[in-house]
Amino acid sequence: MPLNLVQYIRDLPDWPKPGIIFRDITPLLKDKTAFAAAINWISEPYLHQPVDLIVGIESRGFILASGVAYRLGVGFVPARKPGKLPWKTVTASYQLEYGTDSLQIHQDAIEPKQKVVIIDDVLATGGTLSATIELVNKLQGEIVEIVTLIELTFLQGRQKLGNYPYRSLIRY
Repeated sequence: MPLNLVQYIRDLPDWPKPGIIFRDITPLLKDKTAFAAAINWISEPYLHQPVDLIVGIESRGFILASGVAYRLGVGFVPARKPGKLPWKTVTASYQLEYGTDSLQIHQDAIEPKQKVVIIDDVLATGGTLSATIELVNKLQGEIVEIVTLIELTFLQGRQKLGNYPYRSLIRY
């Protein structure tokens, strides 16, 4: 780890509901050195490996993914909640504790065979990441890797990611 970035993660007990410890990355984002270290760590493997697009998941994943896309000089694709994108979309649904939710990307966001890295802030249960994998696959993109800043290992979300390469910087 380039810096001890754990010190920039704020733990918020009982948020958004009792019994949950929310891992808040906003202190990391506001610190220029910590933010740069996180972007550099995520970007490093792709400096000499071909990547065409970075897909970021709403909403904190956008921040990390757009920084990585900028550093690599490649395009950024947002994976958003339904109704947020202005053009024709493809949709993938995932399970929540009570019910389902969905993510969408524009149907022309990824061309077949484009090399894609998927980035989000946290891997928890794996629902949003597995839906994003489905979206990339629907558009025939090639997933190079999935990367998160934080992995909540006790929730076993990695099991929903299939055999795709995965990295996380901080594990709880």
